Amino acid sequence: MTRNLRPSVPRHVAIIMDGNGRWATARHLPRVAGHSRGVDAVRATIEQAARRGIEYLTLFAFSSENWRRPQDEVSTLMRLFVAALQKEVGKLGENGVRLRVVGDLDAFDHPLRALIGDAERQTAHNSRLQLTICASYGGRWDIVQSVRSLIAAAHDPQALARTLSETQLAEHLGLSFAPDPDLLIRTGGEQRVSNFLLWQCAYSELYFTHTLWPDFDAAALDAALAWFATRERRFGQTSAQVSSSATEELRA
Repeated sequence: MTRNLRPSVPRHVAIIMDGNGRWATARHLPRVAGHSRGVDAVRATIEQAARRGIEYLTLFAFSSENWRRPQDEVSTLMRLFVAALQKEVGKLGENGVRLRVVGDLDAFDHPLRALIGDAERQTAHNSRLQLTICASYGGRWDIVQSVRSLIAAAHDPQALARTLSETQLAEHLGLSFAPDPDLLIRTGGEQRVSNFLLWQCAYSELYFTHTLWPDFDAAALDAALAWFATRERRFGQTSAQVSSSATEELRA
């Protein structure tokens, strides 16, 4: 069975949620107002992803680099994270959504880590949509921690160095439970991946929109999915090979 080279709906969508601060500044509001409104956009996106049959949704909430932001903004983001976990976990369960949080969680204080653990346990049986929140996360950190994990588990690190494969490394990445993203969306007008899922997005389709994250809604997600449906996913092949593979699949 070959890959579906022109799928109508991606199995895995990853989103860099950018533009909260600019949204607030444009309205002469404090930046926290943009972050608060961004939580509403998260809720709408989760609901629409589930309706559209997306299996995995990964959201970049807080990067390794975001710790460098002003302390009052970081503190506000942590409070919003806590409030969202407390308020939304029940709704996730009702909608069949499983939650995971991936990142350097040791950077968070104990009460927040405990909330994360509780939320993951409460939703562990859900299977309609696999939701991953990347927090205190960086793509380079993810690759490094994967290598460290491999070395720690190896009986013979020198032998591992000679035989290490991409598959082995991928099995220790933070999102080892999910297929690589088919579609990466970035809101806010910037056109870069900002150290997000560097390994996993090697063959992702990249969709950039000027829509600021607080304004991203069901229609905006549908626009990204419609664009994705036009893409020819070749994975290193030529268009002729893609066409031939598709014909063989239809005949099978």
